[in-house]
Amino acid sequence: MSANPNAPAVELVDLKVGFGKVEVVDGVDLRLERGQAMALIGESGSGKSVTLRAILRLFPEGRSRTRGKIAVAGRDVLALSKRELADFRGHVAAMIFQEPLLAFDPVYTVGRQITEAIRRHEKIDAAGARQRALALFERVRIPSPERRLDAYPHEMSGGMRQRAMIALALACRPQVLLADEPTTALDATVQIQILLLLRELQRDLGLSIILVTHDLGAAVEVADRISVMYAGRIVETGTAHQVVLDPHHPYTIGLLRSRAEGALAKEVDGKRARLQTIPGSPPDLANRPAGCPFAPRCFLAIDKCRETPPSVEVGGGHLAACWRTEEASAAYRAGPQPVRAEAAA
Repeated sequence: MSANPNAPAVELVDLKVGFGKVEVVDGVDLRLERGQAMALIGESGSGKSVTLRAILRLFPEGRSRTRGKIAVAGRDVLALSKRELADFRGHVAAMIFQEPLLAFDPVYTVGRQITEAIRRHEKIDAAGARQRALALFERVRIPSPERRLDAYPHEMSGGMRQRAMIALALACRPQVLLADEPTTALDATVQIQILLLLRELQRDLGLSIILVTHDLGAAVEVADRISVMYAGRIVETGTAHQVVLDPHHPYTIGLLRSRAEGALAKEVDGKRARLQTIPGSPPDLANRPAGCPFAPRCFLAIDKCRETPPSVEVGGGHLAACWRTEEASAAYRAGPQPVRAEAAA
């Protein structure tokens, strides 16, 4: 299936992903333009990684169900045959997995696995594929790249494995790069290096990137746009500046105020505000609350929140799914508010 050069890099329309009787992703709409980087943020269990894996159709048929529209570079992913899907993965869209030690096969060297991926998608001999792999190792700044090509995954440090995972994802020159928590379990210095590397590659290669993370700092470092997920839905989306500096959803405000940069930037009576937590826990997706799923934890909840709020524009392509977007924005500008939730009666 040929790609449409004018189509967005990724377009999801009313995407739903379920396992058994549970809808883990419940009506996600997302649009990523070519050459753009987007971050999906939210607590664990919000559906971020499931959304990413659905784009590559990684869930086994028969044990999962995916509905809605998934289009990548103009291709209808849900309509691809198994053979077309094998060509699509790696060549059109590729993924950086959260734990590279599990993503790489421990039986083969890292270099062999990367060269096999290159030869699977391109007509190139073994020597040429190895030269490409070597160039990729140099590009992602792996020291002693020739020696590291012949190393097994367990012989590399966590940061080096993550760089090798990025090299593998870039091996077949994909248009879209999906990064699932690429800095988890790395120390702070290495995390920053990996994030800067992703941003550099996105800029130099014209990649379209979706980064899954629960770290707002990582999102701001890499992304042009940020989409906030909660209970399988996107509750707010906009440019990084819009979402971080002028949030319009109470959940986004809670995420911002749970970080030092968000809470300590505000002062009350001349004193720096304390870090705040979001009260309660994410909902059981098998028993979703009626209406807005965040209402039981929300300090702005009212009776109207028993109804599901639509996603409304609050300015300049900035969208929020809340009945009280203006009140939320005003509350954030005013400074720290009580964290105790007052759920709709």
